[in-house]
Amino acid sequence: MKLVKLLANLGYGSRKEAEKLIKSGAVTDQDGKVLGAKDFPGAENVRVIGEELDPSAPLVIVMNKPDGYTCSTEDPGDTIYDLLPPRFSKRNPGLNPVGRLDKDTTGLLLMTDDGKFLHQVIHPKSGCLKVYHAVLARPLRGDEGEVFGSGELLLESETKPLLPAGFEALGETEAVVTLHEGRYHQVRRMFAAVGNHVVSLKRISIGGLKLPEELAEGEWRAVSDEEKALLFAKD
Repeated sequence: MKLVKLLANLGYGSRKEAEKLIKSGAVTDQDGKVLGAKDFPGAENVRVIGEELDPSAPLVIVMNKPDGYTCSTEDPGDTIYDLLPPRFSKRNPGLNPVGRLDKDTTGLLLMTDDGKFLHQVIHPKSGCLKVYHAVLARPLRGDEGEVFGSGELLLESETKPLLPAGFEALGETEAVVTLHEGRYHQVRRMFAAVGNHVVSLKRISIGGLKLPEELAEGEWRAVSDEEKALLFAKD
């Protein structure tokens, strides 16, 4: 891959802008040698103004999504893309969320430019269970586990029952819910169906991948191959 095309694909500008960046001397190798448009020592050895290049495609990142951010650029207000470097919006291929989180839901969010990987994770047959921690407005009734795990629960305005979901009470008003699918506002609507209201909701894991403890809200990092494998790991 030519250096100009690589820089453009990673969002450092259009091809013309990438050419200007190279001509300015801002693009070097790891030893500080200025690179020309025809030089290409490998992406891992390229530096832009002294900084390593962003990872090339295919890329998967994990984010600790804060409250109040939407997962779509079509929605008004703050979006998850505002938490990434501005150049990421110009990447080709672009990054997309691997299953959206609601504006008021926090926690583990994956993003990728790999369409095949995205569909592998979100497909119900993938076995990538989604686990959420919920804080509730009212005390639990005691039969939530039976109702959620029955495979017979119908959400309002739907005709297809939910797949059986896992449930663990953590206290009077806290619980962990494990989903095999991802319908619109599913956890919130499940608790509404049993007469409760979700005050806060956080996704804590997908498959075998847990939200990294070192990631503060709003932070993100690339996912390693080992972590990607964890998504599909079976107990």
